[in-house]
Amino acid sequence: MINILVETVKDLAITSGLYNLSWQQGVMLLISLVLMYLAIAKGYEPLLLLPIAFGMMLTNLPLAELYHPELFAGTELNIIEVVKKGGLVDFLYLGVKLGIFPPLIFLGIGCMTDFGPLIANPKSFLLGAAAQFGIFGAFLGTMALSPLLGYTYAEAGAISIIGGADGPTAIFVTGKLASHLLGPIAIAAYSYMALVPIIQPPIMKVLTTKEERGIVMGQLREVSKRERIIFPILVTLIVSLLVPSAAILVGMLMLGNLLRESGVVDRLVKTAQNELMNIITICLGISVGATATAANFLSPKTLGIIAIGLTAFAIGTASGVLFGKLMCKLSGGKINPLIGSAGVSAVPMAARVSQKVASDENPHNFLLMHAMGPNVAGVIGSAVAAGVLISVFG
Repeated sequence: MINILVETVKDLAITSGLYNLSWQQGVMLLISLVLMYLAIAKGYEPLLLLPIAFGMMLTNLPLAELYHPELFAGTELNIIEVVKKGGLVDFLYLGVKLGIFPPLIFLGIGCMTDFGPLIANPKSFLLGAAAQFGIFGAFLGTMALSPLLGYTYAEAGAISIIGGADGPTAIFVTGKLASHLLGPIAIAAYSYMALVPIIQPPIMKVLTTKEERGIVMGQLREVSKRERIIFPILVTLIVSLLVPSAAILVGMLMLGNLLRESGVVDRLVKTAQNELMNIITICLGISVGATATAANFLSPKTLGIIAIGLTAFAIGTASGVLFGKLMCKLSGGKINPLIGSAGVSAVPMAARVSQKVASDENPHNFLLMHAMGPNVAGVIGSAVAAGVLISVFG
């Protein structure tokens, strides 16, 4: 009887998760706890970082087998196999793999975004475009590291999108080009977005003078309702005709904005920016976090992603500010170059950082609405850049 009891206890111990915990899984569990701490205690992008961190914890629990990466390996997705052998996390990940969740996030963002500052000052499009140099600069940097770390062109395209500082876009592009890197790229993208108030100000201050930072810009003109309604339709048509691969992201973003500005579908607007947005955010975060397995995350490629992502973000900020300086010169000192840093599209945090740095020089300087122009232009710009990368490497 005692022997049977001992054998039973032994069998239970051997089949326990603690007994089968590898050091790699232990490291990933610690990383997930750190990310949860940053989301909860520090407030770093908690809406997505918290579910991502929890998804990471779930996927690295030994023997739990909540996520099955083998079901998504290869070029062809066998949905029937996923249905037969997969579980909840696998089903949720289909929303990422099939490119469903990020466009729905864009729909909610469109419902919450005021494009008025961009319409009032169309030159903001140039600043939003300039900040996208971070994406293409990161691509060149990734390919330069390819002989050392073995990045493919598709992987380089996925990594470089971090420079746009747009989480849903990064997830969408990575799901299309390099889904095995989804975990580290998503974590890097959202971590740097959360660190915008820390990363951007030093770059902005180094590249501008005290006089430039103190420039007070005139009040923006009033934008009519007709302009607000025409804008999303026109942008969708132009972008989709030029870059068809960007149609789904830009189209859903502009649909959300059209719903908002039309003034006739308040119920849809409230649903898109609240209930739908919240549900998709939870599903997206858990499924993306679940891809951060020890095998994918603890590798030299991941360290390269972290370094390249930071560099890309810095390049995007710098290129926006430098183009802002050029516009300042050409306008005779009427444009504050600080608004160029908002072109990285981390809405609305980057615009708030522009306001903060400007007010440090001049407490009476209110740049927020001026910075929102490049900020929302950056969202469109990153979606267009995503379409270009998918067209070329997808």
